[in-house]
Amino acid sequence: MLQHASSLVFEPPAAREIMRWPLPHQGAVNGAVIRGLCMLARHRVTLVRGLEHVRPSCDPFILALNHSSRIEALLVPALLILHRDGRLIRFLADWNFRLIPGVGLIYRRAETVTLTRKAARPHVLNLLKPLYRDPLPAIERLRGHLAAGQSVGIFPEGRVNRDPRRLTAARKGAAYLSLLTGVPVVPVGIRFPAGHGRPISGRDPMEVDIGAPLSPPRLTAARLTSSELAAWHAVVMAEIGRLAGKLWSPTDGGPP
Repeated sequence: MLQHASSLVFEPPAAREIMRWPLPHQGAVNGAVIRGLCMLARHRVTLVRGLEHVRPSCDPFILALNHSSRIEALLVPALLILHRDGRLIRFLADWNFRLIPGVGLIYRRAETVTLTRKAARPHVLNLLKPLYRDPLPAIERLRGHLAAGQSVGIFPEGRVNRDPRRLTAARKGAAYLSLLTGVPVVPVGIRFPAGHGRPISGRDPMEVDIGAPLSPPRLTAARLTSSELAAWHAVVMAEIGRLAGKLWSPTDGGPP
């Protein structure tokens, strides 16, 4: 781990270092899953900047990341959890990923907050959706984790966006949760320097830039207004875009 201009920079550790890394907050099975993912991340994540913003002493926070490839949703959380000595960040993820052998185990071990809004393909798999549905809405489950002092993670774009230049308009869940709870958003930009303007590939090496926490503004009324939510969402997404080297506009398509 290096110190660059007051920002912690985490370069892929040697395999031996990963295997010896202390994970006092996880058992043997979870520790093995985390180490295995970090071993894979050694070949895909070239560095992580700004780790001082996700130290356990910073809990709780809402981690908000851009989403350019499926593999980053496994590798980046694993590296952050390793750096946090096994303390989890509970990510929001779609239920259909839990149907994938191996990935389902990882999500279960990571205590992922499952969202059951999307349909699965093929459609016959939707018969399994009730098995993953929780009576409590996802936003309330995330809110409960924050109230307990635990940090959470959200990919606001809600789907893989391989555009090398622009973010999607994205969902407002991270901004809404921040305004609702007063918990800061920690913006994260995932960059793919080798792309050279072409669509991002899941095989491209990535860099992770973690920004300083963004504290939500105080609400002007007892009830959150749509304009307040839109304004805070714009602040969060613009900072994610800056860190990811992408532009953001509220009219760039994607889910509302």
